[in-house]
Amino acid sequence: MSSTALLFPGQGSQEPGMGRDLAEADSGAMQLWKKAERISGLPLRAIYWEGGDADMAATQNLQPALTVVNLALWTRLAPRLGPLVCGAAGHSLGEYSAVAAAGVLPPDTVLELVSLRGRLMAQADPEGLGAMAAVVKMPLEAVRQCVAQSAEATGEVLVVANYNTPAQYVISGTRAAVAHAQDLAKAAKGRAIPLPVSGAFHSPLMAEAAAEFSKALESIGKGAWEKARFPLYCNADPRAETSPAAIKALLARQMTSSVHWTGSVAALFDSGARSFVECGPKGVLGKMVGPILQEHPASAAMHSAESPAWTVAGVGNLAQAEAFTG
Repeated sequence: MSSTALLFPGQGSQEPGMGRDLAEADSGAMQLWKKAERISGLPLRAIYWEGGDADMAATQNLQPALTVVNLALWTRLAPRLGPLVCGAAGHSLGEYSAVAAAGVLPPDTVLELVSLRGRLMAQADPEGLGAMAAVVKMPLEAVRQCVAQSAEATGEVLVVANYNTPAQYVISGTRAAVAHAQDLAKAAKGRAIPLPVSGAFHSPLMAEAAAEFSKALESIGKGAWEKARFPLYCNADPRAETSPAAIKALLARQMTSSVHWTGSVAALFDSGARSFVECGPKGVLGKMVGPILQEHPASAAMHSAESPAWTVAGVGNLAQAEAFTG
């Protein structure tokens, strides 16, 4: 029985030199980098193999580059791991890697989409009015109350953008609303930590960019969309989905919708996933699996130190990929 879930990371998982060892050892991976550079028009290898942190964090650079790394790692694992996969999920940008891994769209098309997505998100807030902050040490109801009070007090947009774990959330909206929420979180003995982003992602403030991106999705011919080889658990609605039409609709919603990552991981477990494999650098998502499943009744009831109900593995470079595949 298939019992492996694939996880693909998004923005925040970048690191210097990412993907270089695999590309230098694997001509297919190197060709993927070159293809992404042609599609995006950006010197991605120079940026991520030799550049500085600011350029690496820029969303227009990051989106095609991280997608290349994720997909190159998955391609390396696929011959051994593919038959075991029962589902996949990607965090925000990572959802596009999941779409390619599941065969819903070809890699070239996905690279075109994420390159456009990166440009649109980078240009969505030229005046710098949007902001995001990670909220920790506060339960969900307190976070929601903080968001509602700040939105009402400022009269501006503020939403819960990411449900990362039961102890970590991200809020997104105008700078004034986020700043107000930071003060409320501090007063409630929590913390709201500003994130280095160029806009209020996964909020209504991305509506114009999302509308433009939806046109690109609609322009892709029906023949390019395929039924997913294994179910995807999408950010906007974390239920098992294989229909290309439904997945396209969920991608169109993603830029303005919240990332329901807690729901995706819990749903993967409920579907039978017991091994979670993250394809991407830094292992950020793998660290979220435990906190999510320890609070999920179905998994928590089965789990103990002596008899774990799930395992987590991170594959972020060539050495880890070789160790994983034996």
